[in-house]
Amino acid sequence: MTDTAPAIELKGISKAFGPVQANKDISIRVMPGTIHGIIGENGAGKSTLMSILYGFYKADRGEIYVKGQRTEIPDSQAAIAAGIGMVFQHFKLVQNFTVLENVILGAEDGGLLKPSLAKARGVLKQLSEEYGLSVDPDTPVEALSVGHQQRVEILKALYRQADILILDEPTGVLTPAEADHLFRILDNLRAEGKTIILITHKLREIMDITDTVSVMRRGEMTATVKTAETSPQELAELMVGRKVLLRVDKEPAKPKDAVLSVRNLRHVDGDGVERLRGISFDLRAGEILGLAGVAGNGQSELLEVLGGYRDGEGEVLLNGAPLPLSGPGSDGQARRTAGIGHVPEDRQREGLIMPYTAWENTVFGYHHDPAIQRGAFMNNAAIKTEAAAKMERFDVRPPDPNLAAKNFSGGNQQKIVLAREIERNPDVLLIGQPTRGVDIGAIEFIHQEIVRLRDLGKAILLVSVELDEIFALSDRIAVMFDGRIMGERDPNETDQRELGLLMAGVTGDAGEDPIKTVDQSLDEKEHRAAGR
Repeated sequence: MTDTAPAIELKGISKAFGPVQANKDISIRVMPGTIHGIIGENGAGKSTLMSILYGFYKADRGEIYVKGQRTEIPDSQAAIAAGIGMVFQHFKLVQNFTVLENVILGAEDGGLLKPSLAKARGVLKQLSEEYGLSVDPDTPVEALSVGHQQRVEILKALYRQADILILDEPTGVLTPAEADHLFRILDNLRAEGKTIILITHKLREIMDITDTVSVMRRGEMTATVKTAETSPQELAELMVGRKVLLRVDKEPAKPKDAVLSVRNLRHVDGDGVERLRGISFDLRAGEILGLAGVAGNGQSELLEVLGGYRDGEGEVLLNGAPLPLSGPGSDGQARRTAGIGHVPEDRQREGLIMPYTAWENTVFGYHHDPAIQRGAFMNNAAIKTEAAAKMERFDVRPPDPNLAAKNFSGGNQQKIVLAREIERNPDVLLIGQPTRGVDIGAIEFIHQEIVRLRDLGKAILLVSVELDEIFALSDRIAVMFDGRIMGERDPNETDQRELGLLMAGVTGDAGEDPIKTVDQSLDEKEHRAAGR
């Protein structure tokens, strides 16, 4: 082996799941000490390819070379032994274990735990300092922000001496501040000679952080280019096979009367923590109100109270009529009947029942609709026909209503939820993280659908951790911090720095770095949570 041998080389990899060809004759070379991006639409085969490399799947055909040596990877233990680590989009952490316990889980030295913990504590301290992965080893994972949980996943891989790191959609659940911190960590890893394979839908991230990018479409590798020699427009076209509009094309809003009025809304969770602390705002017909904020500051609870999934106190009026916030008539079914649609933030836990089919998921929450009833039973044939039409319009892949929700990619799962809620034509649509884990072509479509609803006179409350998305879609922006609305801004009269300060709870311009301030705010909140 020479120094110029690829860190990873895949030759002629093919993998089929029944009639679906997930990977077709794929070859790729990833050079050591680089960040290599892999992009493609949902269902393009990116995650399948990386799952083969990490030993979760076995290829039907093809060869894997690690550092110039042909390597058999029948399972994840073999991948770890070959120096490969993987950080999944949905983390594999035990929530009530500490950081230290999670890091050594499965990598203990012998039968006695105490020596393993002592050794791991020293290694963890060294890794944290070397790569900027600061995290308290004694904090329970459940008390950490999502960004800090991701650091734990990276530390797990490094503790197992991984030289090659695969990151699957690493910023899909991160705030802008956390994403920037992650990129600084990846820079440090690259500088130390680590090789990183980055799977992402976000072209800005590809352009900012990668050295080389490979593009997949419908199970095939369509191109590999130097990042410095391409552009977002070219990559988008390679991904989708057509020109893609990379901005939201919309006319100025023409808002009318308030449809939803919220006054002094409060919510206390099961642990006695006040998550909503006197929220007040109006949402008007024909406008999009964007809610920005670091995850965990009340945006999720606000959507859930308004959507009928949590109790609250205060006053909420829909078209002038009061909505019950607890007791009879306050549940999600009543909200839908009243004209409120809800796209929850967590599609897998709250938006879908994963073992059920796509057609069944397209009617959950609306199954009492007389239009789909046949006597005492549901008209399954009509539901399936309607589901197929929705899947075609929203370009769900594969377009099979009988396929279980768990067998779709994350982006296609999101499309199923959006199709169900949007096609019901609600007066008010509550949307949480509409494009989390969704590819560039689908993002374009989803944004167009949201703007179309606005132009039809619908009132839309949008929660997103993507500030670019908030700016692109919102007619007004409100910023939440610690259960309160810190301020409201016109997107044409503000910038990310000002919103970053508001997200950190700073209402005036104190000359502070918003990224640093937000990170400090997260650390302080985690210390408080760990001490409860």
